[in-house]
Amino acid sequence: MPPLAPPLSFNPAGIELDRRQGLTRQLYEALRQRVLDGRLVSGTRLPASRDLAAALSISRNSVVRAYDQLYAEGFIQGRVGDGTYVAQLAEKLSTKLSTGLSTGLSPTLSTIHANPPGISPRKVIHSPALGRLETNHLPLPPTGPPRAFRVGVPAFDLFPFDVWAKLNAAFWRKPDLQQLCYGDPAGDERLRGLIAAYLRSSRGLQCSAEQIVITSGAQQGISLCAQLLVAPGDRVALENPGYRAAGHAFAIAGAKLEGVAVDAEGIDCQALNALHDCRLAYVTPSHQYPTGVVMSLPRRLELLAWAERTGGWIIEDDYDGEYRYSGAPLAPLAALDRSGRVLYVGTFGKVAFPALRLGYLVLPHGWVDAFTRRRAVDVRHSEVSTQAVMAEFMAAGHFQRHIRRMRRAALSRRNALLAGWPADVPGMGSLPGVAAGLHLTVRVEGLAREAQLLAQAHGAGVEINGLSSYWLPDASPTGNPRAGLVLGFAAVPEAAIAQALARLRRAWQVG
Repeated sequence: MPPLAPPLSFNPAGIELDRRQGLTRQLYEALRQRVLDGRLVSGTRLPASRDLAAALSISRNSVVRAYDQLYAEGFIQGRVGDGTYVAQLAEKLSTKLSTGLSTGLSPTLSTIHANPPGISPRKVIHSPALGRLETNHLPLPPTGPPRAFRVGVPAFDLFPFDVWAKLNAAFWRKPDLQQLCYGDPAGDERLRGLIAAYLRSSRGLQCSAEQIVITSGAQQGISLCAQLLVAPGDRVALENPGYRAAGHAFAIAGAKLEGVAVDAEGIDCQALNALHDCRLAYVTPSHQYPTGVVMSLPRRLELLAWAERTGGWIIEDDYDGEYRYSGAPLAPLAALDRSGRVLYVGTFGKVAFPALRLGYLVLPHGWVDAFTRRRAVDVRHSEVSTQAVMAEFMAAGHFQRHIRRMRRAALSRRNALLAGWPADVPGMGSLPGVAAGLHLTVRVEGLAREAQLLAQAHGAGVEINGLSSYWLPDASPTGNPRAGLVLGFAAVPEAAIAQALARLRRAWQVG
């Protein structure tokens, strides 16, 4: 039997780092790009952090942080007692997705399709899918002051309202008269540029201001995608369970909704591939809503390959992607997209406060004009002062500081929930690990038990959602909806969490 071939080794020659910029981010991006374009193949052994630091003349901490991010995103893996290696990714996917890496930007729309499908106004009179959703009653978001354990609400009690008030007052004290006329339907130019800079530096998403359209929150972004990409009768794949309001937007556009199961790695791409003539997939890869699954790197590559092979589109809703509790936030799916197939939906509502109603779309090149014109029909343009104040808030450094504060607060509130959660509740599973996001899901044995636990919690004044309510009606390939409890943990401070947990123990009659 021949001896096993030694692992390939990595030569750091060619990695050039600008010492005026963040070394960790540069090293992470250099290694990540080499994995995606095939220069670092699966199984290649990477140098020890100390050795790579010496070879590049940088601190070991910079290398460790870069390695940690690559570990978190699935690009590299450790072998106990044997070092660090490039993860076993499908080489054909890695090579296929490497197209255009040298530019760092997706190709223009004209290079993908001479006549892009779906970008045209449509009037939808009737949708059977919409009727199905309405029959099952799509609930509106809860109103009123936040309470434990409301889902989708950040720790906005910590928002620096005094700073925001000063910036707002400064805008109105001596307003630029040009800004008080009709604004650009795509959004404030300065804000779009600052969002692009933030996404490049903090999220690894290479984009420009010309690719961004400001929206009135994430939901309007999803609705615009539905209006411009979906024709009546088109099949749209939705995570199941998933965000019901997204399904509602696609149903209004006349789509035929197809629920696709979610497993431990994210949306089931094998089931997605089995759908015929599916035009669009809506996903929440950074922290799946509501299961909390983080989509794995192989699954992300598989999903992108599906879009490229079928000529389909992916709408990535990165609603709480800034929240990760070990290391930096994961790069969005759109950061891997080199074929212009991903439309990225972002929002300020999860890092500021929901009433702000300020979000954005990052679109493939050449798409902004169509989306801008469609948006102008509905609302003409976004409220000017809010955009201007947010731009100043970001430019002055308040935004990044606030995000760091929000992450610390969400982590502390998550820990309060995990530490005080009632143990050994009959018919309820154990709490999951929570590495990201603003909510968690606990499995429950059966829909009847779910209903009982929810009724007791609501009777005690505790707000919890049932996992079964997130299922798409009549569209689950896996049969009946699974039962569970969905809890947000960031909406209220630790003391209020402790009080709510005490009420739950009494309601559920556990010690």
